[in-house]
Amino acid sequence: MSQESMSMDGVKVGGLAAVPWKAAGLRWKISASFSALLLVLGSFVIGVVYYLTDSALRRQVELRASAIATNLSDAAAGHVARKNSLELDALIAKYGRLDGVAYAFIIGPKGDVIASSLQPFPAELKDVSLTRNQRVASSRTTSLRGQSAYETRVPLLDGQLGAVHVGLWAESVHSEVRATILPIVAAVALCLVIGVALSMAIAGKTIRPILDLKATADEISRGRLDTVVPVQSNDEVGELARSLERMRASLKAAMSRLNKA
Repeated sequence: MSQESMSMDGVKVGGLAAVPWKAAGLRWKISASFSALLLVLGSFVIGVVYYLTDSALRRQVELRASAIATNLSDAAAGHVARKNSLELDALIAKYGRLDGVAYAFIIGPKGDVIASSLQPFPAELKDVSLTRNQRVASSRTTSLRGQSAYETRVPLLDGQLGAVHVGLWAESVHSEVRATILPIVAAVALCLVIGVALSMAIAGKTIRPILDLKATADEISRGRLDTVVPVQSNDEVGELARSLERMRASLKAAMSRLNKA
């Protein structure tokens, strides 16, 4: 086993001596157990929240892209039908400047690019499959200048005039996810810190009667049989205290009989 690993018998971790689990105090064991449980639960909560948040935001992005593409399709249908290239270029450029929009372009029924917000038209956006099923709305993930984008395709006049394609930057989605998830992660981390502190405090309070009984047992083992055994509860610790008291009384009685003999 390497020096950076740790076994149950206690080895060095990064050059420092690790505390063996069996040799650790009860308070440390209770605190470590609670802390590990809190860490697992906190990680699970963060994972679930991240997954749900990411899924919800991606869905919102898809709806936003679909709405933008639908509006662009409705606005561009007349210009495409009349082959009004100037008005169409101005319209495409307007939609291409919207916040979070990576690009917008229109593919004709024959697969030619009628208008695009990007000049020249990027080669990575060209796809022979774009001319297929242009009557059906669809989505895909593309790459533009090394950055990912989520693209939505909407038919133009039921696909008779082609299709409108609108891409949204994936980074904008990730930024929204981070902005949403970071406060939650911070809150969970704060709860973990508070939970660890509370677990240590509870562990200390829980083992205090046991430590008192240990000190009393040490006194009895030294022959001080008049030591009073404190009984502070009716739980298992209290039962242990009463058993220790009966043992002390028995030892005291036995010692008295031996002294009289």
